[in-house]
Amino acid sequence: MAKHDIGYFAHEGLSNMFSHGFMSFAAVGITVACLLIMGTFTLVAVNANELLRDLEQENEILAYVDDSYTETEAKALQTTLEAVPNVASAVYISKEQAMEDFVAQYPDEDMFQDLDPEILRDRYAIKITDLEQIRQTKETVEGIPGIARVNAYEEIAGGFITVRNVATVICVALIVILFVVSVFIISNTIKLTTFDRRDEIAIMRMVGATNGFIRWPFVYEGFMMGLLGAVIAFFSQWGLYAAVTRGVDNNDTLQLIHVIPFQELWVPVAAVFAAAGILIGVGGSLSAIRKFLQV
Repeated sequence: MAKHDIGYFAHEGLSNMFSHGFMSFAAVGITVACLLIMGTFTLVAVNANELLRDLEQENEILAYVDDSYTETEAKALQTTLEAVPNVASAVYISKEQAMEDFVAQYPDEDMFQDLDPEILRDRYAIKITDLEQIRQTKETVEGIPGIARVNAYEEIAGGFITVRNVATVICVALIVILFVVSVFIISNTIKLTTFDRRDEIAIMRMVGATNGFIRWPFVYEGFMMGLLGAVIAFFSQWGLYAAVTRGVDNNDTLQLIHVIPFQELWVPVAAVFAAAGILIGVGGSLSAIRKFLQV
């Protein structure tokens, strides 16, 4: 393709885009909306997945040793516990250590300062590998002789897993649906252009213009609409994400939720938005021009 051809195709594509201002605006707007919705649910899924990884690294289940076990017998359970599937580590905590930790956690509560460690039990702080298997792991640990009780915050873990799974399913479904809708809108926008220029297209075919020469201006038009939509969607997503991050930081006083900074995500987000926008635009263009090139 010659350099002057590229300039001609780009000029024609840009002219076509502005000659149908309202429909072009609608096509770009639909593309922006679709990318924003897809991007939002994708980022929710990414953050939920990151929270799950953090929980898997930090979350512990506590296994309390039977009161009848001596300290030696209690410590002997460590090997058995670490052999349980999905257990990353099991750390023994004596009654005395547990009391020291408890007092340190509540230094201003005088009533907790002189408690007898004997009211507590020896225990194991168990870190797990896969949070989704927390229930099975808890049941297995509970079945080990010498373990009296197990505390596991299944509801919290289950909540994050549910959010992650729902966001992922919705994200995939929306990507498919909104991609089709975007291609359809842009396709119809460019069909108006091709319909207005059907006589010109027919003459070009009669004088021997190739299908490629006729097709390229419409491809450029779709390309520019898709890219413009992607750029607008990207900066809108950035602003929306920053606003949500500030809201979470201001309201999450316990710092339970960690939102990934957009600075760590902007490169893949920009790449995906650009690729999706261009694919939507070019796909819509090729779909629109196809029937006008049929002999």
